[in-house]
Amino acid sequence: MNLVLFAPEELAAPLPIPDPRAQHIIKVLRRAPGDTFDAGLIDGPLGKATLLSTDNTALHLAFTPEREPPPLPRVTLLIGLPRPQTARDLLRDTATLGAARIHFIATERTDPNYASSSLWTSGEWRRHLIAGAAQAFDTRLPAVTWTHTLSSALACEAPAKQPRLALDNYESTGSLATALVSLPPASPLILALGPERGWGPADRDQLRAAGFTLCSLGRRVLRLETAVIAALALVHHARA
Repeated sequence: MNLVLFAPEELAAPLPIPDPRAQHIIKVLRRAPGDTFDAGLIDGPLGKATLLSTDNTALHLAFTPEREPPPLPRVTLLIGLPRPQTARDLLRDTATLGAARIHFIATERTDPNYASSSLWTSGEWRRHLIAGAAQAFDTRLPAVTWTHTLSSALACEAPAKQPRLALDNYESTGSLATALVSLPPASPLILALGPERGWGPADRDQLRAAGFTLCSLGRRVLRLETAVIAALALVHHARA
């Protein structure tokens, strides 16, 4: 937790001692009344929080905004909806690396039960985004959906004229690194990755029809969460 994040409405009330952020402030940062620490408002400014006082139940804080964070990278991810535990890792790590939008999508080989996991229905997913942003010292969270099919996600992004790349181990026409070299550095990008079982034939047909170029990360078969991290790192390096 490199940055302690708060929703704006949380600042109006004391922070309960059992809250993980309170534990971090006391036990990891070792702050005492009068001390400050790095903090931010979710999707808002970065700044400093001051620990005003403590009691047996809560911390009393004040926040001073200092600057706005930079915009998120102009990358939209389409990811085949994975198992909930994999999705938890992806939510955290994509928020750390940075992306503007993440659509977890139903594809030809997606288990339809994944979308009804408590990860999504309870709102837990947002907690993992916040953890990822805090790690990155950022306040901005990617926009996330998990109810689209591949077709509806493509329709949602259809109006945008932007490069479109999809990772595929079997029918790629070149490497992702090579494809990125030819793209304008500042242009928005849509990057699609299939579910843990990969794209099906109908998925590939839809992607090609929507203007996607199929690329690969090399000969080795990667876990989905590894592929997402590797691909996003390449994208950000190419646009640095």
